[in-house]
Amino acid sequence: MFAGPRVVRRRPLLRAAVVGGTAYAAGRRTAEAQSAEAYQDQRLSSLEYQQSAPAAPAPPQAASAESSMLDQLGQLNNLHQQGALTDEEFAAAKAKLLA
Repeated sequence: MFAGPRVVRRRPLLRAAVVGGTAYAAGRRTAEAQSAEAYQDQRLSSLEYQQSAPAAPAPPQAASAESSMLDQLGQLNNLHQQGALTDEEFAAAKAKLLA
C-alpha cells in the first residue's frame, strides 16, 4: 500500500459554489428591480388615467345632491374595497366630495 499524503481536491467545488451563489444573487436582484419598475409603471399609468378622466358635474338640486352624494360615496367605497383606490386616494376623494 501507498502511505503518501492524502490529497483532497475541494477548490473546484468551492469555486463552483461561489460562482453559482453569485449568479443566483445577481439574478434575484435583477428580477426584483424589474418587478419594482413594472409596479411603478403600472401606478403611473393608472394615475395618468385618473387625471385624464373627466370630472363629474355637480348636481343641480339640493334634494338630489344628498342622494347623489351617497351614491358617489358608495361608488368610492366599492372602488376602495376592490383595490382600485389606495387608502390615501380614497380619503382624498371622500374629503373632496364631502367639502
